[in-house]
Amino acid sequence: MLIKETLEDFIDKVASKEPTPGGGSVSALAGSLGAALTFMVGNLTFGKKAYEELDEEVKEEMNSNFKELQKSIEKLNKIVDEDTKAFDKVMEAFKMPKETEEEKTKRNAAIQEGYKKALEVPLKCAEECFRVLKLQDVFAHYGNINAITDVGVGTLLAAAGLEGALLNVKINLLSIKDEVYRNEMEKKIEELLNEGIKLKKELMKIVYKRLG
Repeated sequence: MLIKETLEDFIDKVASKEPTPGGGSVSALAGSLGAALTFMVGNLTFGKKAYEELDEEVKEEMNSNFKELQKSIEKLNKIVDEDTKAFDKVMEAFKMPKETEEEKTKRNAAIQEGYKKALEVPLKCAEECFRVLKLQDVFAHYGNINAITDVGVGTLLAAAGLEGALLNVKINLLSIKDEVYRNEMEKKIEELLNEGIKLKKELMKIVYKRLG
């Protein structure tokens, strides 16, 4: 499993001439690191005087988001490995026989289905990175001031994971002929990206404001 390897080994594999791990796995790792940094900020906040002085509602939100961030880390870690297999169905379909018209029809249908499967993993990654950005808000506002730059770096990483994953969705979408499906997916991509950029800007504005 890629996620179990050393950082050095993972980077070497990314840098190699092999197509995987590529941008999809790296996007998932970026999202996971962004969540992990925010999780760290939580650890550095709980129990401190400033935390104890917060409203109970804010404390509850921070505790709830803290637990959800752990789930996001686990999900994105799995996607680091899942992404390397996402294109397998497409490759299998391309190897199908194509001698007769019936075989060609079956092969084309399998290829199209393969591309749809291939974009499911990066889409799941993008959605999880978007979720991380939403979970970061309370830490940006109320997290330990001495770790506010870690919230900022976590935000940048989660946003990079989101946009990087959506690039992988788009490239697979180019090969799909189903116009209804393609249009629906394009709309979803645009919404996720626009909302993600908006969240990133809002979070970074808070970070810089708290930095003084």
